[in-house]
Amino acid sequence: MRVLNALSLTRAIRDWLADTRHPRVLHRFDRACNLINERREVLSIVTPEIGDGPFNLVITEGICFGENLSSKSPVSSSINQLTLGNFIIHTANAKLWNPSPDWETLHAKRKDIPNYLAQLPITNYSSPILQSSNLFSALANADIPTAKILASQLAGLGIGLTPSGDDFIMGALYAAWIIHPPEIASILAWEVAETASALTTSLSAAWIRSAGRGEAGVLWHNLFHALNIGDSAAVRSAITKLLSVGHTSGADAMSGFIGVMTVYMEKELAAHENPSR
Repeated sequence: MRVLNALSLTRAIRDWLADTRHPRVLHRFDRACNLINERREVLSIVTPEIGDGPFNLVITEGICFGENLSSKSPVSSSINQLTLGNFIIHTANAKLWNPSPDWETLHAKRKDIPNYLAQLPITNYSSPILQSSNLFSALANADIPTAKILASQLAGLGIGLTPSGDDFIMGALYAAWIIHPPEIASILAWEVAETASALTTSLSAAWIRSAGRGEAGVLWHNLFHALNIGDSAAVRSAITKLLSVGHTSGADAMSGFIGVMTVYMEKELAAHENPSR
């Protein structure tokens, strides 16, 4: 058995390890291995190159999961340990990572962020299957019934482990957390996420539910931090890294995020120009 140590994890992963009874391997890649338990909850074991995420268990060493594991590799877990094939991963000394960005601070800067993003040389990529979506307006207006209907039409749309429609919804939900106060954003995002997550793959559902709880991966954290402090170089760097995720996953999510922020900016501008309306 090869012993590995965990570098970081979230509270949700601690609970997963403690409460899971029948885990199994869901997917294997070079730098990540996704597990799923009897409640359809996903845990991703990832190398430091991928880094922190809402359901990521980051290990200290870079190994190739695809070469060392199979879909039938035995899995077992306890509070401070995960056994996966011929690996034993100790988690007791792992750093606890908070997956929730500082939404309150971002919300306070909600009127500045759209203008700031508009000045950046962001790619004009937009997936053809998403171009006609009205989800932007529904989320910007906190129209929960309409947003749920539109999200149900987008969920699972496209190919891959995280289809384009799901990535688009995830990015759009992050924008909703910024433009609305927490008491509205939490209900809006959760309702939409619960609707969409029931209609797609297990991994994609895990990402959408995380967005519904206001949780994001480290690359999004980096973008939000850069927007908070107004560092244009850091914003460009963060966006470039996000756009490189997957084949189109990062670009689809960024399309959803910027789309909602843009509609919100247009709505605010219209209200300012026509205060009597």
